Amino acid sequence: MTIIAYPFSIRPLTAEEGGGYLIEFPDLPGCMSDGETPEEAIANGKDAVDEWIDACEKLGRPIPTPSVPSTEGNYNGKVLQRFPKTMHARLVARAKQEGVSLNQLILSLVAEGMGQRTLL
Repeated sequence: MTIIAYPFSIRPLTAEEGGGYLIEFPDLPGCMSDGETPEEAIANGKDAVDEWIDACEKLGRPIPTPSVPSTEGNYNGKVLQRFPKTMHARLVARAKQEGVSLNQLILSLVAEGMGQRTLL
């Protein structure tokens, strides 16, 4: 198994697309997989990355290094966001239900929405 972590995106597939979830690796053109759940798509994605890299090695093609999000520029990690009052109340209730802070909940939801999970 490859120990290189490549960024990926994961999204739900529509019923017309067969349902489940699709995982794609922007650094590896054409490298993708799917699964019934996000976890299954990630597990299948690991195999897809291994096969993609094996194919490159057999063909003598270069293997791209994983890209890293740019930290250049004016990024300090701070974002100010206003929510409608009803959404704010729902988020607070959810954070309380989960036993986490509102900031932790929002960060988790944003990270999940962006498909930011580590794939080794």
